[in-house]
Amino acid sequence: MHRNWKFITGIALISLSTLLFLSLLGVPFLNVDAKAKITISTILIVLGEVTFWIGGILLGKQLFNKYKAYLNPSTWFTKKKVDSNTIEEKEGTIG
Repeated sequence: MHRNWKFITGIALISLSTLLFLSLLGVPFLNVDAKAKITISTILIVLGEVTFWIGGILLGKQLFNKYKAYLNPSTWFTKKKVDSNTIEEKEGTIG
């Protein structure tokens, strides 16, 4: 399947936002004063949020919600619920 530029850019921006948030873990170990650490942390958080939301806008609502749910740590170890209405809709037995 041919991917358009919006899809590729959206995935790249969401990946970049993940890297920006992960880089926050290294800020306390930098050899700079506390004021600089606060400034760096603030910049990383703002850039992470901006890149995440711009990437989400480019990907579109449905795909963005899918990845957001997949990356949500609170849903990693829960079992998926099957909705009987969804099954009936797929089978065509709505009556």
